[in-house]
Amino acid sequence: MEQKHGVFISYHHANDQLHKEKLLQMNEDYDIFIDKSVDTGDIDENLSDESIRTKIRDEYLSDSTVTIVLVGVETWCRKHVDWEIYSSMYDGTVNKKSGILIINLPSTNSDNVTAGHGIEEKNLIHPSITSWTSLNKSEYDERYPHMPERIIDNLLTNKAKISVVPWSLIENDSEKLRTLIEFTNKDRQSAEYDLSRSMRRQNCNN
Repeated sequence: MEQKHGVFISYHHANDQLHKEKLLQMNEDYDIFIDKSVDTGDIDENLSDESIRTKIRDEYLSDSTVTIVLVGVETWCRKHVDWEIYSSMYDGTVNKKSGILIINLPSTNSDNVTAGHGIEEKNLIHPSITSWTSLNKSEYDERYPHMPERIIDNLLTNKAKISVVPWSLIENDSEKLRTLIEFTNKDRQSAEYDLSRSMRRQNCNN
């Protein structure tokens, strides 16, 4: 039996709680990962970027090696999600960077995929896709209009090893989810993340 990995789930609590619960129910049914999700509560947004990153990385993400981001229509502009993505990417002295897996929720109406883990992922997870193309920023923005900008930054580098899949791919296939988590965990240490974007300070409805 493959080793299970600690997974932190980042998502927009107000909009997408149902899909987080469905993901946890799938995990309970099929024993896929070790749930390391916590309620991050309120973090003082007046803290410096470094202090926010340290707090999330060392207090909330410390026991996880994979961050799953559930992307709905407003996830892109939620400051806490951006902080969690940033902190997952940060390679700290105590707690190292995590691998990141993006799951687009049905509300995004996206069936597009990005395979961040090479030919093995393409063959095992997406065997029906025979042609793959590289995209520029405008093409990524068009393909993933609800994607957090920090994720788009990193998809463009081709070094971040981030995969993007629709919810429909994994909702009835626990083995595909297990395999994607395994790939994400395996490639986390060699992933090179772009952290140049400043951390978001406001939600889109502020």
